[in-house]
Amino acid sequence: MHEINFYRTKQGKCQVEEFLDNLSGKIAQKITWVLKIIEEGNVIPISYFKKLENTDEIWEVRTRIGSNSYRILCFYGEGKNLILSNGFLKKSQKTPKSEIKIAERNRKDYFNR
Repeated sequence: MHEINFYRTKQGKCQVEEFLDNLSGKIAQKITWVLKIIEEGNVIPISYFKKLENTDEIWEVRTRIGSNSYRILCFYGEGKNLILSNGFLKKSQKTPKSEIKIAERNRKDYFNR
């Protein structure tokens, strides 16, 4: 089981909230359903949650709707506290390095504060 929280900048900006607000209701609802599985589950299928290789402890929440893949990058805070960092529509096989860098920068900022 995980406790899910949103990363916020010093100014209070939350990229994941903005990402979800810009999606259709159906897509946001499916992503929320996947987050609930992660929050409540003891064993989470890799199809929904996976650690990204060669990153600074960055994980991805994975949601597929039709041919579209949506991702929310996250990291662990204290214990099972999962911090959602940034979200995007995945358009290629590889997760964009720019998105990984955002998540790593947010993780560093989170622990520095």
